[in-house]
Amino acid sequence: MKQGTFTILDNARLARDTFRMVLEGDCSAVTGSGQFVQVSVPGLYLRRPFSVSDRDGDRIVLVYKQVGKGTAAMAAMAPGGTLDLVTGLGRGFDVAAAGERSLLVGGSVGTAPLLLLARELQAAGKAFDVALGFGDAGLAFYVQEFKALGAQVKVATQDGSLGREGLVTDAIRALDGTYDYFYCCGSKVMMRVVSEALPFAGECSMEERMGCGTGICYGCSIPTTAGMRRVCADGPVFRKEEIVWERI
Repeated sequence: MKQGTFTILDNARLARDTFRMVLEGDCSAVTGSGQFVQVSVPGLYLRRPFSVSDRDGDRIVLVYKQVGKGTAAMAAMAPGGTLDLVTGLGRGFDVAAAGERSLLVGGSVGTAPLLLLARELQAAGKAFDVALGFGDAGLAFYVQEFKALGAQVKVATQDGSLGREGLVTDAIRALDGTYDYFYCCGSKVMMRVVSEALPFAGECSMEERMGCGTGICYGCSIPTTAGMRRVCADGPVFRKEEIVWERI
């Protein structure tokens, strides 16, 4: 964990209400996909948590959806400005757990951290395919980026405006492949459905409102087979069999 000042290099709309911010600074604490950062937004008390979507040297990418005061303020920020970040937070995806071919499943803005994961899997020589779910075509992003990494990519939208009409489970069914491990990020409902539908092991990146983001306040705890555990410090990534979905 490390706190530092980052310079905004780019902050552009990626999809409807969704933005991609590129920041430059000391990224030495960012060790893998699935980790998150805490952003201090000027004028607001609590830091905002965002998963690391991509990394290249001293540059990291955050993808965020404009939903409240904090993200609205971020959407208005221009290149050249600075932000105070705490980096290197959380337990990320376990790339070593991937078998011969893995399945990456993303729902809406939950797609964001899967891009860095895909790059790590590719670097490790591990094959993977991608299933994505969005409300409509205007909300979709990163489809071409995953294809550029050589993955088979299937998309489902609720209104059928892109890919198959339906949910991300429909995108999964459209894939032509056999998988032995999955990585998932999206809404809790989506991740529960995916975890119950897939007969093999996998991991889910959970999301909860956070107070401190460092494990002190226990405000983001979720029920697991090992008792209540903190999303910020013990997660955000948990194995599917650890999560007690019935109590979430």
